[in-house]
Amino acid sequence: MKDLPLEERPREKLRLLGAEALSNAELLAILLRSGTTRESAVQLAGRLLSRSRGLRALPDLSLEEMEEIKGVGPAKAVMIKAALELGRRLATTPREESGSITNPRQAAELFMEELRYKKKEYFKVLLLNTKNHVISKEEVSIGSLNASIVHPREIFAVPLRKSAASVILVHNHPSGDPSPSREDLEVTRR
Repeated sequence: MKDLPLEERPREKLRLLGAEALSNAELLAILLRSGTTRESAVQLAGRLLSRSRGLRALPDLSLEEMEEIKGVGPAKAVMIKAALELGRRLATTPREESGSITNPRQAAELFMEELRYKKKEYFKVLLLNTKNHVISKEEVSIGSLNASIVHPREIFAVPLRKSAASVILVHNHPSGDPSPSREDLEVTRR
């Protein structure tokens, strides 16, 4: 890294140009701090991203899978996992100033990162007060790869117990296809 011009070193580049100017490999290299005797931290980060087939799937790598990559030991693997978890939590934490939930997109954004990588269908409810502010997010059931078994009685038990004025029902599709299944339509009708 010391051989690189100052503006090409990830830490210095971030200070000069801001985090937005860095590639995913450069941002990851800052977390890694160092490479190996044969490659820079940026090159090591590039191999890590290649192993996961890109940034989107990096959270899917286990600590053990990361540690299989030469140059990534337990400390680096744990640091990456911690950073990914912080990012996930940031994405799933609603902003205090967001106010009320006024459209489906806002409701979906509260669950998007939390459910994005799940391998099973999760059925959740978003409980709102009379001003449409979030009271809580509750898990109702966990299904299989392509089905979420849920009964209306289970759906409405939580909002009644917590005195919610409004309820928004949410579930994910591990396949990534947002189209409602036949079962989704049947549950909605019930």
